[in-house]
Amino acid sequence: MKIKHLLQLAIIFACALMQAQQKQTLSLDEAVNMAVAKSTGANLADTRVETSKMELANSKNNAYPSFTVSGQYLRVSDPTIKLKTGGGSSGDSGDSGDSGNGSSTPTVNSAMFGLANASLPVFAGGKIKNGIAASENNYKAETFNAANTKEQIALQTIALYSNLYKAQQSVSLIAENLKSANQRVNDFSAMEENGLLARNDLLKAQLQASNIEVSMEEAKKNVVTINYQLVTLLHLPEGTQIAIDEDYFINNTSEIPVNESSAIAQRSDLEALRYAEKAAENNIKAVKADYYPAISLAAGYVYLNVPNFVEVYNAANVGVGLSYDLASLYKNGKKVKAAESRRNEVQQQLDLQTEQVKVEVKTAIENYAFAIKQNRVYTKAVEQAAENYRIVKDKYDNGLVDTNDLLEADVQQLQAKLDETFSKADITQRYYELLNASGTLTNSFNITKNN
Repeated sequence: MKIKHLLQLAIIFACALMQAQQKQTLSLDEAVNMAVAKSTGANLADTRVETSKMELANSKNNAYPSFTVSGQYLRVSDPTIKLKTGGGSSGDSGDSGDSGNGSSTPTVNSAMFGLANASLPVFAGGKIKNGIAASENNYKAETFNAANTKEQIALQTIALYSNLYKAQQSVSLIAENLKSANQRVNDFSAMEENGLLARNDLLKAQLQASNIEVSMEEAKKNVVTINYQLVTLLHLPEGTQIAIDEDYFINNTSEIPVNESSAIAQRSDLEALRYAEKAAENNIKAVKADYYPAISLAAGYVYLNVPNFVEVYNAANVGVGLSYDLASLYKNGKKVKAAESRRNEVQQQLDLQTEQVKVEVKTAIENYAFAIKQNRVYTKAVEQAAENYRIVKDKYDNGLVDTNDLLEADVQQLQAKLDETFSKADITQRYYELLNASGTLTNSFNITKNN
């Protein structure tokens, strides 16, 4: 029996230890930094930037000289060789004797040769130069796209963190209210047994306690669901229970100097489109380059060896290459129009996004101001609800109001507390939404905006 008890204690201790290890206090700054560094979306954005960087490096390679080396070794089977020289002699490779003019025909059964060529582009109508510029602007655009992606991930993290705070506070407040409701049921049960209270009033108190218990279970469900979403986003071990730092939800009513012009200048998504527009302009110039000929410097070396017959070496050559596609005079016009249309798309997208930014800034400013005003009202409402419940409870004890009034005052008091708590979280969330609209959200957490 002692061994059995020891095993039970060991299991209980191990479970308690596991639960303690799974509990993790996490500040909002830590959560945002982890999301920007570890989340799948942030990693994908960084990978896209790295891909764009490699594409830029590849485009720069087009300006460097090309160098090719090739060689072959061939076995030949009894070829017929006729040499035409000034003497006009000829012969058969299969005849090793003297020919009619006294010359012999060489025996050829193999051949080998090697080639080395180098080419350096000198002029291509600006195609290489503009191709590199387009890749560089695309790289910068992707960098700002990644920054914007991380801004949205940071905002998503803040929303989850805020919602988790709301859910955890709901559990705490409802648990306190449920305790009072259960105590009321116990008091009413004793009064009903002594004939001091109608059974109908007891049933009303029991029904309210049941409703509060349902609300309690829903709040717990919300805690588990939101906690899981945040843990998954931050790539924390599954089963981790996040403890919220409540200091972030102290009322923040500071003024934020945000306006449309500053937001338009600082938003990463707009900056990405500006660089995309520059890249589109470079692509137009690169396509127009096909109207011009391509000029390059060329150099080479040839080595040839046919045993018993001929050997060529030191055959170096240097020259200038010129190429021009005459069909481009007809075909290239449509390519230019397509490139210009893509440029127009980016310009219109930039205009559209600029309008959207203006709307977001205005909406964020109004939402933040409303959240502050709403919190002030709810703070007063808590005091009013508490005083109302005290008065109604006093009247109920003196038989001046019925059970419905008492239970309604209790519900109003709980709702006022929940509203005040939620409004604190709303102020914090609206504050960061305003920073996001202005393009300074990640900067406020000391996160590098660009790679």
